[in-house]
Amino acid sequence: MPKDSNQPAQKAILYRMVMEDHLCPYGLKSKDLLEREGYTVEDHHLTSREETDAFKEEYSVETTPQTFIGGERIGGYDALREHFGQEVRGDDETSYQPVIAIFSVAFLMALGLSWAFYGSVFTVRAFEWFIAISMCFLAVQKLQDIEGFSTMFLNYDLLAQHWVRYGYVYPFGEAIAGILMVAGALLWISAPIALVIGTIGAVSVFKAVYIDKRELKCACVGGGSNVPLGFVSLTENLMMIFMGLWMPARALGWT
Repeated sequence: MPKDSNQPAQKAILYRMVMEDHLCPYGLKSKDLLEREGYTVEDHHLTSREETDAFKEEYSVETTPQTFIGGERIGGYDALREHFGQEVRGDDETSYQPVIAIFSVAFLMALGLSWAFYGSVFTVRAFEWFIAISMCFLAVQKLQDIEGFSTMFLNYDLLAQHWVRYGYVYPFGEAIAGILMVAGALLWISAPIALVIGTIGAVSVFKAVYIDKRELKCACVGGGSNVPLGFVSLTENLMMIFMGLWMPARALGWT
């Protein structure tokens, strides 16, 4: 917790790289964190590679920045966060944060569009936009590293394991279906795409997770994600199945 403003500030010594061609972002974060925790910072700039290498050798450290408090070396930015009791997530630690961000923003965008077009957030179109926009966002996550996505996808998708190129086709299909559903156009293209890839995906995920009991990372938000395969990916595919059935049914007046 930040120190009470009525109490005298403690002192921290910070060494960080500040060069003409490089300003260490973790050094800035360390300085900001220390100040927010109520410390006055004795800020030492390492202004050249030679000076930085000499500092590392002197203190037997491999990285900068380095923070010292009360004569004790705390370490870099992550070590400083740990020192103040803040969470530090490991590189391999699973996280639902990307999924939460995608669905939250998609939901708010859908409400915003509904309000703009219909004057109300409580519309059927808002629900359709939410799913369609979510599909677009998820497709973008896959397309930004399609090679990584296709590699992870091969771990569990049944069609991709028999036709490798499907791992490269899938994100484009999801994006096309999502975009057309946002527009409410060419449902004879978007609905079959969503229905086919959603069904294959749902069966693949269900088999891998709930039948084979495999613990895998989900490729749903891209190749570098740490989202565990399971409920999220299954939900993504079930949403596409729903939209593949719902949109044509509504267009035909069956709902």
